[in-house]
Amino acid sequence: MAISLKVNGATRVVSAEPDTPLLYVLRNDLELNGAKFGCGLAQCGACTVLIDGRAARSCVTSIDDVKNSEITTIEGIGTIDKPHPLQRAFMDEQAAQCGYCINGMIMTAKDLLDRNPKPTEQDVREGLAANLCRCGTHGRIIRAVLKAAQLMGRT
Repeated sequence: MAISLKVNGATRVVSAEPDTPLLYVLRNDLELNGAKFGCGLAQCGACTVLIDGRAARSCVTSIDDVKNSEITTIEGIGTIDKPHPLQRAFMDEQAAQCGYCINGMIMTAKDLLDRNPKPTEQDVREGLAANLCRCGTHGRIIRAVLKAAQLMGRT
């Protein structure tokens, strides 16, 4: 079945069943590999994307549920030449160790900063609490989000 999705500002048509997880379509059909398969149960956050500006777990979101939505992946927020302030801050703070969780951390942080442009450290900790990082770079991740808020002129 052909389903039209708006991803990173462009309309893309994919051939998939309506109950196919968005993550599979992003990675396998659209070759957008930023979102990662972590747990497949919406518990780790590695697959996080923005749906209509809000963080959502793409591993448990069917494409039928988002066919009328704006989907933004990490590939849609910045480029290598012009990274988003969150991406720049994560690089500056060396917030990634293995990097597997970083997509979800950045996309969740983007949702947080869009809703709360002047977060406290506690706000960031609470906002990212549902995203898992096994490497232990949480301190750097928190600093990166706070730095991004500064870079964006929000603090």
